[in-house]
Amino acid sequence: METTKDILVRGTAWGGKLRVFAVRTTELVRELETRHESMPTATAALGRAATAGAMMGAMLKGEEKLTIQVKGDGPMGQIVIDANAKGEVRGYAEHPQVHLASNPQGKLDVAGAVGRSGFIHVLKDLGLKEPYRGSVPIISGELGEDFTYYFASSEQTPSVVGLGVLVGPDGVMNAGGFIVQLLPGVTDDEITRLERAVANMPPVTALLDQGETPEGILGFLVGDELNLMDEMSIVFQCKCSQDRIERTMISLGEQELTTIIEEDGRAEIVCHFCNEKYEFDRPQLERLLEQAKPKPIQ
Repeated sequence: METTKDILVRGTAWGGKLRVFAVRTTELVRELETRHESMPTATAALGRAATAGAMMGAMLKGEEKLTIQVKGDGPMGQIVIDANAKGEVRGYAEHPQVHLASNPQGKLDVAGAVGRSGFIHVLKDLGLKEPYRGSVPIISGELGEDFTYYFASSEQTPSVVGLGVLVGPDGVMNAGGFIVQLLPGVTDDEITRLERAVANMPPVTALLDQGETPEGILGFLVGDELNLMDEMSIVFQCKCSQDRIERTMISLGEQELTTIIEEDGRAEIVCHFCNEKYEFDRPQLERLLEQAKPKPIQ
């Protein structure tokens, strides 16, 4: 499989009346598929959510970050995506081994895997005392429409969201998406023009398959009147580490660690997000136990 870097572009269009984002996430979604050993339908759903997360992360600044929770009533259970302003994304699904028969359109049945009812929750850590929280009901389970509804309902920003993941016999072939947001000043005629462009454009995965770039995808939507501001790399990045896992183990407390040592003599912690395994033998657990004991007051 050829490897091309995942890139996100962002900018404005139509004289500043639209804010636009487009991204290629093929390598990110391949990484998620590999780490979670996900089946095709689950890969498509997880990949679409991660693609939305990558673009929503690009709307943040500095050290800000967000978490998306897709809690549908389908067999995949919860999907969780973390993303930040630096283009770093990670994610997992509760049940990544879900694979369903194709839907009536002959495509992967993402809505069947996610569920057609439930909620999407978005938590943004903006460096304030309390995180921003937005929640909307799932309206289709296809995720593109659901995130479109999220922006209109929770952030009062009319938007069009397109998300696509193409999975072949050997795994992820390509993945990407776009978000176009309508800003004050856009006219009814321009809204009609955008709706027509969205209706007539090929699927994102078909464009990527033809070698189209994220910038080229935006061209299908807004024509030549595109003002690109910048581009950034999108990468899979997990924050777990030996040190963090050890701190989590210590926080279990003296009693819990003592029980683990006495009953099992070892422990294995698996990170939800990246599937890395952290193993602790008895001597390591005893060292953590010493650190967990209350310190005598000097």
